[in-house]
Amino acid sequence: MRTGSEPATARSALRARFWLSVWGLVWAVAGTAAFALAGRPGWALACGVLWLVVTIDLAVVLRHIRRGPHYQPGPDVPPYSPPDGPGLPPRNRGTPPRRPPQERP
Repeated sequence: MRTGSEPATARSALRARFWLSVWGLVWAVAGTAAFALAGRPGWALACGVLWLVVTIDLAVVLRHIRRGPHYQPGPDVPPYSPPDGPGLPPRNRGTPPRRPPQERP
């Protein structure tokens, strides 16, 4: 949902996330192999789970990069007003809130 407070030139850091995932993948594979060869099955399993998580993250990042940029409304499109929930008064955006009358002594 667009709130109107987003920066006009905001961009996702998918390329940075891609390279961090590649770096993590290299270390997870190396750690899994090293701990398996050293006879540490618990640590090898932990690195193997990390390897799986990093691989899934890398697949998601690559999918998002391949999908490319999507339409984003420009600054001339007004933001959506939040829905009024049950029990909440309707929002009046153009008028300031009213103060209750002050009691006089």
